[in-house]
Amino acid sequence: MPRHASPLECLSETRDELIAISRSRTGEVRMVERARIVLACLEGKEIQQVAQQVGASVPTVSKWRSRFAHDGIRGLRDRARSGKPPTYDAAFRDRVLALLEQTPPAGQAQWDGPAVAKRLGASVHAVWRVLRREGIYLQRLRTWCVSTDPEFATKAAEVVGLYLNPPLNALALSVDEKPSIQAIQRPSGYVETDSGAIVRAMKSTYKRNGTLNLFAALEIASGQVFAQTTEQKKREDFRRFLDAVLAELPTDKEIHVILDNYCTHKRNADWLDKYQGRVQFHFTPTSASWLNQVEIWFGLLTRKALRGASFANKDQLRSAIESFVTNTNQHPKPFHWRKREVKGSQLRNTIVNLRN
Repeated sequence: MPRHASPLECLSETRDELIAISRSRTGEVRMVERARIVLACLEGKEIQQVAQQVGASVPTVSKWRSRFAHDGIRGLRDRARSGKPPTYDAAFRDRVLALLEQTPPAGQAQWDGPAVAKRLGASVHAVWRVLRREGIYLQRLRTWCVSTDPEFATKAAEVVGLYLNPPLNALALSVDEKPSIQAIQRPSGYVETDSGAIVRAMKSTYKRNGTLNLFAALEIASGQVFAQTTEQKKREDFRRFLDAVLAELPTDKEIHVILDNYCTHKRNADWLDKYQGRVQFHFTPTSASWLNQVEIWFGLLTRKALRGASFANKDQLRSAIESFVTNTNQHPKPFHWRKREVKGSQLRNTIVNLRN
């Protein structure tokens, strides 16, 4: 006599879950098929009937029927498999990171993926996978500047204090110059790349039509900018610019001017005496001009008004700068101070130290 499988039973909640899996349009196909096999078995059908109904082999139906009877829905999931032993394991990762600390091949200033793969006798794709997993980008470059000023803390606290808590009945100005802004004439437009992307393009050749110097003063509390273009950046030009700025400010307020250590900003005691103590200079630490907030505004000017622009002469360049200043002052907004000191201990000298 033919053998019959023992009846298969389950709770109503389990049956509902199996029905949901069997009707899923986004789940794994194999889980959908296994759920349908079990549901057909729960209806009391023979294994051969179920195999014919779902289009599977008899051993397959028998396997998942048995798994469900023993472990429930959990038994329908694949068990963990050892898989093929990895060709590139943790030891390979360590070899890649260690190699990056060694001198690059002759003729190269730094390591790249192909050079690492060649030295290790490995696949370049395996090297790139390691680098991506570790978040290492060999072609990207960042710079840092750590001030060596022995009075850094005192000077920085003085400047940042003006940003965060300026004196009463006083105005704080962040002042600097952007020298040698070139009036470059170069046609530009849009082109389609081989991949179909539309990008901005500029002609490889260009014409220089002179340079301008820009003095700028950022009023810290309001974000208003005072600016003036000049042909030179001598001490006399710097003083004339400050005279023009002070003429527009209230005479009953003290003026605190934040400056870097450029030569034209020094040796101005006779000019300061003219204002009888109303104006005070505060210098950023050596090699820490990034503490001067007007540098942020210069960055915005470069990105939005200068980079990629074309100027037939210096007058067009001057007009573009003045238009940007006007737009800034229509809706001025102060900058929120978010800088922090970079300590030498934060600079990691090796890839291994950085990743561990």
